[in-house]
Parts: sequence; structure tokens; C-alpha cells
Amino acid sequence: MKQLMIPVIAGAMFSFAAGAASATTLEDVKAKGFLQCGVNTGLIGFAAPDDAGEWTGFDVDFCKAIAAAIFNDATKVKYTPLTAKDRFTALQSGEIDLLSRNTTWTMSRDTALGLAFGVVTYYDGQGFMVRKDAGITSALELSGAAVCVQTGTTTELNLADYFSRNNMELNPVVFEKVEEANAAYDANRCDAYTTDASGLYSTRLTLAAPDDHIILPEIISKEPLGPVVRQGDEEWFNIMKWVGFALLNAEELGVTQANVDEMMSSENQSVQRLLGKDGTFGEDIGLTTAWAADVLKAVGNYGEIFERNIGADSPLQIARGLNALWTKGGIQYAPPIR
Repeated sequence: MKQLMIPVIAGAMFSFAAGAASATTLEDVKAKGFLQCGVNTGLIGFAAPDDAGEWTGFDVDFCKAIAAAIFNDATKVKYTPLTAKDRFTALQSGEIDLLSRNTTWTMSRDTALGLAFGVVTYYDGQGFMVRKDAGITSALELSGAAVCVQTGTTTELNLADYFSRNNMELNPVVFEKVEEANAAYDANRCDAYTTDASGLYSTRLTLAAPDDHIILPEIISKEPLGPVVRQGDEEWFNIMKWVGFALLNAEELGVTQANVDEMMSSENQSVQRLLGKDGTFGEDIGLTTAWAADVLKAVGNYGEIFERNIGADSPLQIARGLNALWTKGGIQYAPPIR
């Protein structure tokens, strides 16, 4: 009897798995009526709840863009705050549909973990923050210093590489949650704090005396940040990827949240294809022909999302830099819709 039960149970499990696998992510999202999006537990400018408990930020707006593309309603999102340690497990297990959490695209994550990156929403790099009164002007002066860092991140690995490469003594103070690392640095338990440069600008705003801290000039890594989905669902991967590309193409073409309806009558064929007036590009990835127009009405183009959350119109005041369009001195560049 025991020998017979094994294949029966295995067969039942296989049948269940096969049935579960038959539904695509898009079908699952439509069936439940909302997108489950994994975000940071709290990083000003990228993902954090406001005073009313509403999630806002650069990464949050990407979640809203996906919801708008699917439902023509950017509010149909539920947010799952995740630590760096938990984020990939949550995506792999199906707890979330999409991860939009300042996550670096690396080879191992894009292959061995069964995940898929498709668009870089923010080109970043790792830096260091110290107190002004420490008199430190370069990261090369940090040998032996206690450095706060979040575990389970490329940040932790880059820190070790940088100190080893420069024959410096490493003294990391490791935390699982970004809030813990921030609090420890603010309480003077560390001499320096390291994370992506964008994160340093955000963290500095949360400190007791933001003006007492400086960000050192060295950028020690490449950190291409972007949304992530599970491998094996090409339709969902294409939706994630092309929503990102549509935001960039819209900025390049001058289509904004305010002028979408007006631009519907544009004679520019690239604009017509973007806004669904020419071709069936949205239908080809499981959406409507108006998918991109719905996204832009909901959240605006890439430039608008950048400026209001982390750029000139935000407290972070981060310059576009590499994240400017390729036509304006940056490297943000999207394949055409055609």
C-alpha cells in the first residue's frame, strides 16, 4: 500500500501543478482584479507610504503603470513591502506578481534564480555617506572604519570587493532591514553608510540632521535597477518590458500626462503607434490598443515620473545624469514601437 501511494500522491501533485501552471500571470492578475507588487519597506522617493498610508515613489509608479496597462486603472495595485533578503523568494513563490524594488540586474539573478529582468528604469552606482565633521573626503580613507550595510544585497558584495581591491581593512556592520541600517548609522554606530547613491540621497533625508552628512564622490559599482518577473511567462515579461519602453518613448516623443488626448491626432507615425492609433501592438501582448495611452494618462512619461519622485520636483533633487534620454546626454534608450 505504501509503495502504491507514492505514485498516486506524486501524480496528484503533478496534476495540481500542471493545472496551476496553465494560467498565465496576466490571467491570474485579471481574475483577482489587482496587481500584487513587491516594493521596498520604505525608501523615500522610490517606495514609501505617505502620511495617509498611500504608497508613493518612483518604483511604486511603475507598479501603477502596469496596473493602468492592464485595467486602465492605476489604483488596482496591492503593495507588499519586502526586505532585500525576502524579495526574490516572494517573487519565486508567487506571493507577488512583479518586483519593483530598486533591484540590481546581475547575471546570477537573471539566470540561476529563475528571474527575468527586461528594462533598466534607473542607472545607479554604489557610494558612501559619512559625517561632515569626520573630515573624510574619499572612500579610500575608510580603511578600518565601521561601515553600515544591508545584507543580502549586491551592496554587501561590492563593499567587500572594493576594500579588497584597494588593500583596505573591512569592518562591516550588517543589517537585514534598511530601516535598521539607517537607524544604526544615525545613532553613530557606524562611521560610514553604503548603498546605491540614489538610496543615500533618500536615507540622508531621514536622518536627524541631514545637513551634517555628505556623500563621497566615488561610485564603486554599476547598479542597473529595474523591475523583475519570473521566468517562463513570455507574455508577462513582454508587458513588464514594453510598459517600461513606452514610458521612455513617450518622453522622447513629447507625449505627456497632460497632452495624451491632444497627441492622439498627431501625424507623427511613431506617436500614432505608441498611442494605439496605428497597429495592434497592445493586443499582441495581451492588452488593448490603448494600453500605452492609459499608462501615460495615469502616471505620465518617464521624465515626469523621475522628476516628481526623485528629480528636480522632489526633495531628493537627483540630477538626471545617466538617466537622461540618449538625445540629451544620457543613456536611457528604448526600442521603437513598430
